[in-house]
Amino acid sequence: MALISASTILTSLCLFHVTLAYFFYTNPHTIADQAFVYVLGEAVGIPPTQYFSTPTPSSSFLAIALFIVGLSDLITLSMPEEIWLIHYWGSQAPARLVVFGFLSLFTYSLSPSNPISMSPHHHHHGYGTGTGTEGLCNRVFFAFAVIETLSWFWAWVTLREEGVAFLTRKRSRRASNARERS
Repeated sequence: MALISASTILTSLCLFHVTLAYFFYTNPHTIADQAFVYVLGEAVGIPPTQYFSTPTPSSSFLAIALFIVGLSDLITLSMPEEIWLIHYWGSQAPARLVVFGFLSLFTYSLSPSNPISMSPHHHHHGYGTGTGTEGLCNRVFFAFAVIETLSWFWAWVTLREEGVAFLTRKRSRRASNARERS
């Protein structure tokens, strides 16, 4: 049995998304100035970004998207345990783990510090003059993708463990109900 339940991990992730939404909407610089973002960015050589210095239409859109994801994920936890534990999160957690793992690797592989990078990001372009991947090669996005990857791995492992325990309890209840009937 896990020390922290899957429900607690998922609730924390949902509230993390809602909290990020608030900061991206009101003051995105708060997120870009976090020590974790700085240390992780320096460790892998990903450059800082100036795009999160003030609220922009993009950061507001990101805030709304994170709020909707956080709120809808939180609502799924109010469903019956079998539905959210086995059916919904049993497929969502590994899918999100793969997506954010890919995004972490993608961001790192395009960073200027990566020796095998074929990225054109070795030269600084003016705002809006680069490619679409330019917005993904920064410390904030990389830190977010890494945190999400680690969190979804933890959630997935815990969900699998609790799913097995839930199905075992369900089978034993069915067996005891069948014995009582006969």
